[in-house]
Amino acid sequence: MKFTAQQIADILEGEIVGNPNEEVSKLSKIEEGVKGSLTFLSNPKYNPHLYTTNASVAIVNKSFKLEKEVKTTLIKVDDAYKSFSKLLELYNEVKNNKEGRENPLFISSTAKIGENEYLGAFTYIGENVTIGKNVKIYPNCYIGDNTKIGDDCTIFAGVKIYSETQIGNNCKIHSGCTIGSDGFGFAPDENGTFKAIPQIGNVIIEDNVDIGSGSTIDRATLGSTIIRSGVKLDNQIQIAHNVEVGKNTVIAAQTGIAGSTKVGENCMIGGQVGIVGHLTIGNGVKIQAQSGITKNLKDGEAVQGTPAFGYTDFNKSYVYFRNLPKIAATVNKLEKDFSQENQKI
Repeated sequence: MKFTAQQIADILEGEIVGNPNEEVSKLSKIEEGVKGSLTFLSNPKYNPHLYTTNASVAIVNKSFKLEKEVKTTLIKVDDAYKSFSKLLELYNEVKNNKEGRENPLFISSTAKIGENEYLGAFTYIGENVTIGKNVKIYPNCYIGDNTKIGDDCTIFAGVKIYSETQIGNNCKIHSGCTIGSDGFGFAPDENGTFKAIPQIGNVIIEDNVDIGSGSTIDRATLGSTIIRSGVKLDNQIQIAHNVEVGKNTVIAAQTGIAGSTKVGENCMIGGQVGIVGHLTIGNGVKIQAQSGITKNLKDGEAVQGTPAFGYTDFNKSYVYFRNLPKIAATVNKLEKDFSQENQKI
């Protein structure tokens, strides 16, 4: 699909410098711009690239002043970065604007599906499933019995959603996710072997939640595993049974949260963090990457390390960690000198 500089300027309420009929059909970084592409410039570090890029159209700040002529058509806006982000959102909407039903499909006769849906090929929709309006379900997805999915959700290819799951409005679940699989519950018997404890709860995902590729959210043993509204999960995250993640918390890749832990609102959790079970993490907590959390954390704490402790204390301590060989050598020398002095006495 092609757009003219004028059409883009109208969307962004920008001012054109150059050819308003210049056409673009793709996006590019300014240093990799080619004919027919649209790019942007907001960081002064990349200013020299504007004079060498082959991009047909570039979005720049109104405050930007040309040092020499350019062959690229410019669209001047108040904030080039925000304007380009707006175009990316529109581009995604156009690219993912699929409708209708592909074949083959299996849809239970008891399922209810809202209008303006997209159902990709080889998708299975079980009994008593309820799906809202404007939902897109890409190929090879499984939607288990009694699942509810709200309006304006996107379920990307290969997602498996087990029975009884509840998903709110405007959620995105990326490829390879598994929602509602059994929690890790086993009990040893008299022979020392482990027997699975039935996991009869479910998963509840509230509105405006994004879940990255390959992540897993386990169903509760009893009750619900809950992901509150506005939560953003990166790729390859493990959320165990009966965990609750509070509103607007963000969690980076490869983090694991063990069973029954409660994470507060507006937390920021780095990659490869491990959180043991049955803890309470307060609101506004910040956990640095690769930390191990073994105790409750109060509101607003910032921690790092394994086991984790205060972020500021960790940084101070790290100075000593790095210098331990020197410190040890100094202590050994002092001990040796002290011993020699004693011998003289």
